[in-house]
Order: sequence, then structure tokens, then C-alpha cells
Amino acid sequence: MADAKREIERKYESDESGLPDLTGVAGVANVLDKGTAELDATYYDTSDLRLASAGVTLRRRTGGSDAGWHLKLPVAPGIRDEIHAPLSDTVPDELAALARSRVREGQLVPVIRLRTTRDIQHLVDADGALLAEASVDRVRAERLFGGEGKAQWTEIEVELADGTDPSFLDKVEKRLGKAGVRPSKSPSKLARALAETKGGKPHPPKPDSGAPVTAGDHVLAYVRAQRDAIAELDPAVRLDTEEGVHDMRVATRRLRSTFRSFRKVLDREVTDPVADELKWLAGELGLGRDLEVLAERLMTALEELPRPLVSGPVHDRLRAWAEAGERGSRRRLLGVLDSKRYLDLLDTLDALVADPPLLKAAAGKPEKVLAKAVRKDFAKVTDLIETAMEQPPGHDRDLGLHEARKKAKRTRYAAEAASPALGKPAKTMVKSMKSLQSMLGEHQDSVMARETLRELSAVAHAAGESAFTYGLLYGREEQRAVAVEAETPGVWKEIKKDAPV
Repeated sequence: MADAKREIERKYESDESGLPDLTGVAGVANVLDKGTAELDATYYDTSDLRLASAGVTLRRRTGGSDAGWHLKLPVAPGIRDEIHAPLSDTVPDELAALARSRVREGQLVPVIRLRTTRDIQHLVDADGALLAEASVDRVRAERLFGGEGKAQWTEIEVELADGTDPSFLDKVEKRLGKAGVRPSKSPSKLARALAETKGGKPHPPKPDSGAPVTAGDHVLAYVRAQRDAIAELDPAVRLDTEEGVHDMRVATRRLRSTFRSFRKVLDREVTDPVADELKWLAGELGLGRDLEVLAERLMTALEELPRPLVSGPVHDRLRAWAEAGERGSRRRLLGVLDSKRYLDLLDTLDALVADPPLLKAAAGKPEKVLAKAVRKDFAKVTDLIETAMEQPPGHDRDLGLHEARKKAKRTRYAAEAASPALGKPAKTMVKSMKSLQSMLGEHQDSVMARETLRELSAVAHAAGESAFTYGLLYGREEQRAVAVEAETPGVWKEIKKDAPV
């Protein structure tokens, strides 16, 4: 089973003089010499270096205290999530899966071998607790694929210990700077090895042509950002991080909404089939996520009830229902992420970004083209809200408000894409639609909660259990929905009056 940790480190250029004295760094009581380690690492990638182009590294390393396989995923400059697996002869399945959104159907091959002689020092505080590990690395690089070049260099690396305030690295850097040590120009050993061995640098994605100018430029910038987000969030979903599924689902919705809102910019004949596949992916992501949110809502409501009002094994039944659904949805989602259909969708998005199906309006001024699209979406929200509120309370109003919420999301995402061009008016629209979406989301959650409570009540009744508590929770959910419906006309009146686009 793979283990994950957050790695925070900085790299510096070095000559052969070694580490300067770091005892003057604030908080450092002692610098301990931990000896020398011999590290031998082989880095794996596709033949066209897809992992390196995305800032991802996959290596098999022997020597040192953490021998094994390591997959490093970028989080921010100098910060990576490192997934560790035990030594084996082949790439561990769990690490291959975490790299799949980048590798796709490609093959992983050895591309670089790095042999490093590492002189290690531990920076400790007055209690002897480790603050950071500082090392001088003498590196010998050898190209294994795409060339036969070799390179060597020396660098300094400072890695933060778990639990140490990241600002400590600033103090170390200040001390290093006074000693004439400068930050490395390369983000990683692998990047430097690829650049300095025969075969050249990794092939990065096609660079943007500069700041967005046309309407098409702005739409494509937003599309590109969401395409990148899906691939980047894939490992987080597989690792079951707290917001991974939610964030990936939002990225798919943003893309789909963009294709529909800006159909005058991007050809529907090309984007409609892609939007259908994005809808499928969002639906698969939503199965577990929606259940998780609903279960948390019902559990919280149950815990808020006075104990005398909880009749029967309601806690146990709710928990069993949630756990059963979660197990099934998790297995299904992992299967989706390994499916050919999903990988084909990623390839399709790459092809669409590389050769976008631009229409005539794409060359137009963003102030005109984008604003018109946002206004059109806002008009649809207006119609849906007003029609829904004309309906009597019940199914038709519930359905109408749900549709209004979906269109509010679409308008929000369209305004997000337009914000770099339209500025404050679009940002104000984003804020308004987000507020409306949240309010109507509370209403829809109440609708879904009541449906679930009816089902659970029927099961409990059939088992000879009291259905009293389910009915009580149902009534409270109904009151919450009524409160939202009473609030909606006033909120909508203010939004419509202040609509800036």
C-alpha cells in the first residue's frame, strides 16, 4: 500500500565549498552531521516525457532511509505531494494508476538515472527536534532514453521536517543568501538532468500565444484551465482526498457550461459530443459525492434532535445506508477513472485545445461577444426563477427552482470566463450567481433529503421499527425549504436590480 506525505523543499546552486554554517539561523540550536548516503534513482516517463512536462516525477530509488518507489505530484513551487511504495522490479500498480491521467495509453520507460552522493545535516531546535534536513548533493546524471548524454553538478537541498512552520525555510534562505548561495534555476534534479543531457528538455504543452485578446482567446483560456484541472485532480480523486471529487466535478461542469454558453464562439458540432461525455463523467463523480453530502446533512439533523425524539435504531440505519452507498460508489468511480471511455475523453479535450473549433464570433471583441453570452444566460435564469415562483408549493416548484439553480451555475461559469475581459461587472455577476446557487442548493438538498427520509421510513416500518423520527426530520426539512422559497423573491429582486452585465 502506498503512503503519502507533503514534501516542502528548496534547492540551491552550489560549488564544492559545501554548506555554509547554519547555526546562525533563528530557531536552530544545533546542526548535526548525519553522514553520507549513496542514492541511486531511475526515473520513469513516457517516450514523449508527459510526466516531466506536467512537473510530475516517478522514480525507483535505492539507498538512503526511504528506498522505494516515489511519485511526486506538484502542489505549488517548492511543494509536492510524495507517494511512496515499497521496492519492486516494476512500477507499482497504485503509482501507475495515480499517473494514468498523464500517461494514458502510453508506456512508462526508464529515461534518466541519477546517482547522488548526499552529505546530510539535521537542523534541530533546543529540544533536539528536527526542523529541517540540509544536504549537499553531488549528482551524476545519465540519459537512458532519447539520447546517451551525461551530466554532473552539485546542489544544496533543504527539506522541511514534518510539523515545522514553512516560514523557517525563509530564514534558512536568508542565511544562505548572505553566504552567496543562490536558488537553483531548475525546479528539480530530473528537470536539470533532462536539460543537460543529450536529448534536450521535456516537451512542454504548446505555450499560450500571450495575453487573451479576442473573445476566442478568453474562452479557450478558460477551457484550457478546466482541462488541466481535470488531469491534475485525477490523483486526488483516486487518493480520496477531502475535496478531490468535488473539485473535479466542478471542473467538468465548468467545461460543459462553457461549451453551451459560448456556442457562438466554439462550434457545437464539435463540442456537443464532448459536453455529453463531460455530463457522463460529472454524473459518475456525483454518485458518491451527493450521497456523502446528503448523509452528512441527515446525520447532523439527527444529532440536533433531543434524545427523547429519537425513536428506534435511526442512527444505525442511517449509517448502514451511507456506508453501503459509499462502498459501491467508490469502487465504481475507480473503475470509471481506469476506463477507456474516460481516457478517450482526456485525449479528446487535448485535441480540442490543440485545434479549437473556432467560429466567426471568436475573432470578435470580448467586451461584446462575452457580455452578450452572459446576458443571455442571465435572462434564462430570470425566466426560470419567475416561472418557478408562480407555481404552487410542491413538485413543479421544486423542479423549477432546481432548473434555475443549474442555470445560475452556468451563468456563474460564463461570467468567470468573461471576468478577465469584462472586469468588475462580470465579477459582480459571479458573486450574485454564487449566492443564488447556494440558496437554491439548500432548497434542492432539502428535496433530496425528504425523498431519502421517505424511503428510509418505509424500510424501517416494514422492519417493525418506529417511523416517528423520520417523519419529524421530514417536517424539519420541509420547513427549511419553505424558508428558502419565502426568501427567494426578495433575493432575486435585489440580484435583478443590480445585474451589472
